[in-house]
Amino acid sequence: MRPETIGRVLGTGLRVAGRIAGQHITASAPAGQQGTAAAVPNRADGHAAGRAARRASGSLARGVGGFLRPFARVGGILWLEVTGVFFFLPVAVFIPNLWRMRASWQHGPDHTTFLVTAGVVVVFLYLSVTSFWRARRR
Repeated sequence: MRPETIGRVLGTGLRVAGRIAGQHITASAPAGQQGTAAAVPNRADGHAAGRAARRASGSLARGVGGFLRPFARVGGILWLEVTGVFFFLPVAVFIPNLWRMRASWQHGPDHTTFLVTAGVVVVFLYLSVTSFWRARRR
């Protein structure tokens, strides 16, 4: 479901719930106050209050978003760097095995193991380097 649709559904539900609550409040008010302005505010006052609340919440959201934007950027860079370190760990583990099997890279008994190890090292080295590269570009 798209966010716009979810917002419309929730907004409609909130308006219906507000009307029902208003009707219950009006029904439970004492008999002498049901028709007065003190018991039930008119619709224009409710709309004005809703607009003011919407404006205040929108301003608050923009303010908080502006405050958190630098932290989100730094958090993204930190995430990429930590990911790069974790991608480099298999490279550090498999390089000694690759060095030990270097003599049988073409036709030796460990030929298949050497090729698999080399593939793992190349893939994880690529992932690690590109992660650091993307963190540097931010």
